[in-house]
Amino acid sequence: MTALSVPDAVDRSDLGAFIARVVRLDQVATVRLRASGATVTAWASTPFDVLATRSVLGTVVPADVTVPAAGLLTALAVERADTVNPGTGGLWLGELPPTEGWAPVDTVPAAELEGLTERGLAVARENAGPLGPPASLLDQTVLTVTRASGGPAIKVPLRCLLALSGMGFLGDADPGGDGGVVRVSATGTWMRLDARYGAVVRRRLTALPLLVG
Repeated sequence: MTALSVPDAVDRSDLGAFIARVVRLDQVATVRLRASGATVTAWASTPFDVLATRSVLGTVVPADVTVPAAGLLTALAVERADTVNPGTGGLWLGELPPTEGWAPVDTVPAAELEGLTERGLAVARENAGPLGPPASLLDQTVLTVTRASGGPAIKVPLRCLLALSGMGFLGDADPGGDGGVVRVSATGTWMRLDARYGAVVRRRLTALPLLVG
């Protein structure tokens, strides 16, 4: 039987809030739960083609399992127990970023990102078609950050900020504390934005297709 154990009530509430936002954005979404030591990390896709993630103290058996987000939300919200059955039958499409190799790039005030997101949302609404905003608009760079020591610039597209906002990760930030900043980190091919209530992750580079001779 699949079992998710999150002993701390605050962690369970935080995880439940994360899953609720996932379901709000996509009612048929799936969530991938992965155990690492004493931590369980939840991963979910978003409509912005950006991954959202949240980690809490706990365990999950099996150690890597994909479940329907709606079923997991029901288990967390209704059962309210230390250990719940998150369900089975979820299908995960795509890859996850590496667990190692991340390097900090810079921190950005959350209020600055909120302003950029509001302006981006206004432009997206003006240019939305039957299928939503065009991909070319979502891929536009709205923020560029670089390490103080130099190195390649990290270009953050609008879709990453929309995912941060859509998941509620920028809400209720405390300007005077850690909640008032978003930490940007990167590997050679991935970028990650960590806010107070969760993080979004996206590939920086698209793998080149294999050439067939």
